[in-house]
Amino acid sequence: MLHYQGLFRLLVGFAGILSLLTFHRERVHELIVTVPLLVTIGYILSAHFVLQRISPSSRPGVGTVLSFIDALLLGCLICLIDLNLLPSLLLVITLQFNGVINGGSKKLLNDNIALLLGIALTALLRQPQWTLSTDLLTSLPPLFALGVYACLYGANNVREIISLRSHQGELEKTQVQLKLRNYRLSKYLSPTLLKAIQSGKDVKLETHRKKLTVFFSDIKGFSELAEELEGDVLTSLLNNYLTEMSQIALQHGGTIDKFIGDAIMVFFGDPTSNGAKADCMAAVSMAIAMKKHMKELQRRWVSQGIETPMKIRMGLNTGFCAVGNFGTEDRLDYTLLGTEVNLASRLESAAEPGEILISHETYSLVKDQIMCRDKGDIQVKGYQQPVRVYSVVDFRKNLGSDQSYFEHMTDGFSFYMDMDRIRHYDRERIMKSLIEAATQLKNKRNY
Repeated sequence: MLHYQGLFRLLVGFAGILSLLTFHRERVHELIVTVPLLVTIGYILSAHFVLQRISPSSRPGVGTVLSFIDALLLGCLICLIDLNLLPSLLLVITLQFNGVINGGSKKLLNDNIALLLGIALTALLRQPQWTLSTDLLTSLPPLFALGVYACLYGANNVREIISLRSHQGELEKTQVQLKLRNYRLSKYLSPTLLKAIQSGKDVKLETHRKKLTVFFSDIKGFSELAEELEGDVLTSLLNNYLTEMSQIALQHGGTIDKFIGDAIMVFFGDPTSNGAKADCMAAVSMAIAMKKHMKELQRRWVSQGIETPMKIRMGLNTGFCAVGNFGTEDRLDYTLLGTEVNLASRLESAAEPGEILISHETYSLVKDQIMCRDKGDIQVKGYQQPVRVYSVVDFRKNLGSDQSYFEHMTDGFSFYMDMDRIRHYDRERIMKSLIEAATQLKNKRNY
């Protein structure tokens, strides 16, 4: 990059000397000419030598001092040519231009103070005559200096603009490459995790304990189907299934942990959470949406000649898990561990085809909005005590007149009825009990 202050010192210094020589050409051998000439030349050479010898860290401070001296000597030279209007004006304009491009208003103020100080000091030694000369020889050096300085500044700016445009082009290419890499990387990460990483979140080996809702699902009978289908057909079917189920998971705010063949693991509550209850509700809502969408996929597969009915079974559990980055310093896996995760997996294995099986903890958080059937206690592998489980039916608001499950609890009253599990020969007895209870309740109200 062009050093403008050094260029200014060289051009304006010699322009001032030439103006002084031409203005006092009959008195060249007098001290009024020889002393300023020698001082100016010696200063220019000394400044160049000093700047070459000092360390880069010291140059800003030394440069400020030299800049002040530049303007001070220029004021002296202007005073020595009797403040001749045209050359003086050209030299002052060059000083202002240099101040603007090299430091802005602060440098401009310092340079003008030094200029006035140089004029004042020289005026104390020699009173200027305030002449308005038409001598072109005196005005040509400052005019030449200003022209050369402006041209070099413009040429250097053009080079910088070309260089910046070239650099900008390289940056744009790099940006496109980074976007492409980021797009490819996003295929391997959950959007919620990718967003957390892009936000500047530190990636290191650490975990934290959080209350999460964990979801597992797989396709019942997929292994048998894999033996019947060609590899390309099976791959297309599986990719289509995983793609559409993943979209449903993302729509509900889930973090997709991994795919294991036809199995999917999703969890809610990290890296972002809306509260344990909201996260749990989102997880069960996702499972219901997947179950319903599976019917659409089955219709598509039948039209493609795949007549074997495939149903998904799902399991959900809510509890405290260790979630974060597991692995080594060089290879990390963002996942979660804990007995609550294992229970969710066991519930998925215990579910019937087409069923959503949830734990009691999950049920307690969604029962106000989700209709569930109590399936009692089941024995789960790895657990000594039986586990209470529930089968998800649907949103209560969606059941309407087809509702087959009823539940209501309050102080002094508990009511639970699953019509699908009531035996035919028990119905009359149940109806009789309900009518008797209603009659008693009505009579109590009339007292």
